[in-house]
Amino acid sequence: MSEQPTDEPSLDRLQVLAAAHGVGIDFWSFYGQLQQVSAQTLVRVLQSLGVDASTGQACEQAIADREDEPWRRLLPPTIVVREGDSVSFPVHVADGDPVRVWIVDESGQEWPAYQGDQWTPPREVDGVRVGRATFWTPAGLPLGWHVVRAQTEGRQGEATLVVVPRTLRTGIDLPQRVGRARTWGLMVQLYSVRSQRSWGVGDIEDLADLAAITGEAGADWILVNPLHAAEPAPPMEASPYLPTTRRFFSPLYLRVEAIPEAVLLDTAARRSVSRLWIGATARNRDAEDVPRDAAYAAKLAALELVHAVPLSPGRARRFAAFRAGQGRGLEDFALWCALREQHPQDDPLWETCSPWGEEADGWREQLRERIDFHCWLQWVLDEQLAQAQETARISGMGVGIVHDLAVGVHPLGADAWTLRGVLAPGAEVGAPPDMYNQQGQNWSQPPWHPGRLAEAGYAPFRDMLRTILRHAGGIRVDHVLGLFRLWWVPVGMPADQGAYVYYDHEALVGILCLEAQRAGAVVIGEDLGTFEPWVREFLADRGLLGTSILWFEYAADHSPLPPEAYRRGCLASVNTHDLPPTSGYLAGEHIALRDRLGLLARTVEQERAADAAEQARIFAMCRERGLLPDEAGEPEIVEALYRLLALAPAVMQGVALVDAVGERRIQNQPGTDKEYPNWRIPLADPDGRVVFVEELTTNERAQSLFRAVREALA
Repeated sequence: MSEQPTDEPSLDRLQVLAAAHGVGIDFWSFYGQLQQVSAQTLVRVLQSLGVDASTGQACEQAIADREDEPWRRLLPPTIVVREGDSVSFPVHVADGDPVRVWIVDESGQEWPAYQGDQWTPPREVDGVRVGRATFWTPAGLPLGWHVVRAQTEGRQGEATLVVVPRTLRTGIDLPQRVGRARTWGLMVQLYSVRSQRSWGVGDIEDLADLAAITGEAGADWILVNPLHAAEPAPPMEASPYLPTTRRFFSPLYLRVEAIPEAVLLDTAARRSVSRLWIGATARNRDAEDVPRDAAYAAKLAALELVHAVPLSPGRARRFAAFRAGQGRGLEDFALWCALREQHPQDDPLWETCSPWGEEADGWREQLRERIDFHCWLQWVLDEQLAQAQETARISGMGVGIVHDLAVGVHPLGADAWTLRGVLAPGAEVGAPPDMYNQQGQNWSQPPWHPGRLAEAGYAPFRDMLRTILRHAGGIRVDHVLGLFRLWWVPVGMPADQGAYVYYDHEALVGILCLEAQRAGAVVIGEDLGTFEPWVREFLADRGLLGTSILWFEYAADHSPLPPEAYRRGCLASVNTHDLPPTSGYLAGEHIALRDRLGLLARTVEQERAADAAEQARIFAMCRERGLLPDEAGEPEIVEALYRLLALAPAVMQGVALVDAVGERRIQNQPGTDKEYPNWRIPLADPDGRVVFVEELTTNERAQSLFRAVREALA
């Protein structure tokens, strides 16, 4: 039995060490109280960062190491500078040694770095007297990813230098780009949508059809749930916000028949695919459940048959180019998929085998054919996503498809394995207690390790963004506040016993702006929740749009905020996927559901009274503006709420597809797991009948809402 340390670190020294590593030592609770983070939490969070603070002696050594750490480096790991600016950075050499520092930009052009006059006393580090020189980047560097190089006596080093836009103009200048002061678009949970040709689950062809239909109705964009990949074979995680990877896409959303090689199947294979399709489409009229696993199993069987068709020379070359362009990241993901097909999540293999060792090399050779299959799946997904975006644009959409980026990934998924070097072990992302979750939340997702991400030059973050933005008009960043800080919960501890860990938001937001600008994409940050007031100002200054929800916008006196007072730089909507569709909200479906599940903190009567009062205040705003007749029915009330929202100056207004067809059931009930079929509710009308994509062109309720929004924004 191991001995317990006797010299526990003092709280004040732990706080010094925590602050040096960007760990918050306190936080403001939802109720406005300053809460101190416990010593136990600080020790555990620091441990996740690779810092030993288990004893007083270890804590003191860690403080000293943190102070010496920069002096051990010739160059800092990553330097981020805004376009047109010049920033200083330290260079550490043996005291008195000369050093040459220069920059090589993306094109290969060399730029000199300029040494400043700032003098810093030398420091004794590891028995060596080390000096610090201060250099400056030139102000004229182009946007992009560059390299800083330094050479001194017997030593040389490199650092990543990223020049990012001062402001991302794609969102701010959206009205000028599309020729309208304000835009509207459709918000859709794609898995819940079906067409007559769907395999029981909505797919990318359905997404393209939705874009064509709403584009003709005047929409400029379509926001879709995260299409990130889940498990490579059933059973699949239902939540699109708990993927195995955030970089690559789910083959669940492929339309098999749209793959060019599908028409070249031999007679027997064509019959097999036809049988699989007939079996899958038989579930299209089931309004009770999204048959995700059954649909995926059928598609995988069909996709393997299509994959067996040899590629033409031209197609083979395009596949090879895609594979080369995606690089090691795609190969590692495909390796994980191939291994995961054979090894369950709890197999010791995932701990003992890393993607970079000799064992993994052996697996790559042994599983070459399956790795090729999973790479091919990503290629045909890429092709279909490109076609969907093209359909959106030729249908009149000024933006097109807007993808959603989840906060994190499954703790036993592909990213957790392939990116383990830049993720923090022993910690999970969550949220501190609030009025809805008094015990806090644990989302089970491993967080980025701030230091290791910088050491990697932010390449994993960049590559993820580039893949998502390849064929996108925009990206919504769920919980964008996570680019500033995340609530880390040590594994095994309660969710309320966490701490905030802070990130280099200048780097993360800057890189997001750079990749979005290069893609010509709009960025929307989901900036709801608890945050410091300056955060929204910072995001707005950088050109990111925010998020405003009708039911969540309040003035200083806690009265509903008039939509005329909303921010211009935001996406405004009546609801979100975590709220019931508007029809269900008006009917109190959320209260009835939470009552059945035992989630209410007050009595049903109190909840209904509070809800009725909140709705009455919003209805009063509608009537004051002449938008809501006294005898209006439920469809008219929904339209009135959207007309009210249209008075906001917001450059983007979201129309939920569930509201367009009168669906009442909520897609996701926060605070539940198995108790409610989250992310498994098919799109249906008020009578419980599935609404097919093709029917939207003649669906009176949907067309009326589209027309109302279009006219209100004109």
